Amino acid sequence: MIQQIECYKYQGTGNDFVLIDNRLKNISLTPEEIKWLCNRRFGIGADGLMLLESEIGIDFKMIYYNSDGKEGSMCGNGGRCITAFAKKLGIISSEVKFLAVDGIHHAKIKQEVVSLKMNDVREIEWGADFFYLNTGSPHYIKFVSDLEHFDVVGEGKKIRYNNRFFEDGTNVNFIEKKDDELFVRTYERGVENETLSCGTGATAAAIVAGLTSQSTDKNNCKIKTLGGNLNVTFDRVLQNTFYNIWLEGDAHFVFKTHINLPSTETLSIFR
Repeated sequence: MIQQIECYKYQGTGNDFVLIDNRLKNISLTPEEIKWLCNRRFGIGADGLMLLESEIGIDFKMIYYNSDGKEGSMCGNGGRCITAFAKKLGIISSEVKFLAVDGIHHAKIKQEVVSLKMNDVREIEWGADFFYLNTGSPHYIKFVSDLEHFDVVGEGKKIRYNNRFFEDGTNVNFIEKKDDELFVRTYERGVENETLSCGTGATAAAIVAGLTSQSTDKNNCKIKTLGGNLNVTFDRVLQNTFYNIWLEGDAHFVFKTHINLPSTETLSIFR
């Protein structure tokens, strides 16, 4: 039987998501169905899909899937969008505490601006020409010049699929300091393409900028992405320890729809 589900579309600096209210826990999606919903030709189209579910003791639980149909690691822009979604549903007013795959997160929302508290970062690998760290998702960071014309997809694939990262994958961020902001472009695993913005990537880039004295301010980094502007603030102790990290930017409701999931036969092309 074809199942009709209610879906919401949100985007945060161009990073777009399908959101589903699953507090009744009556919706169970297969990887093929998630891939279909995220597909930009057959489904709704999104970089990822999130289920908002009830969780005892906190406001809600966030379950995130990449557009490849697999459950993903933490998504920063997704966390900001699901906060806006929770407010639209009347679950929260201006502050929230929710559970994600990497633990508890706090967030604040004022109109369409959402500030999301990220987990502390204590380990940063400093290579010959790169940095590697985890901000809820793994990120490879490299400074480049003329990022506007840089082959992000081609060069990102080389790193994401090299011998070190082939099995588990990594997000790859290329960054360039431009005047009073940090320009960031990201190749995302799970999407296997460049996205217009990546929240955990922007966070990782800001931390690397702070580590290398490239921040736009001592404890603040203005981030420019192809999809818009973000801001990351942090405190730092010792060499590699960053805490009180906040990712801030707009999160916008796009539309609400009801959609019929296709037949098993139609979904076979997404296996």
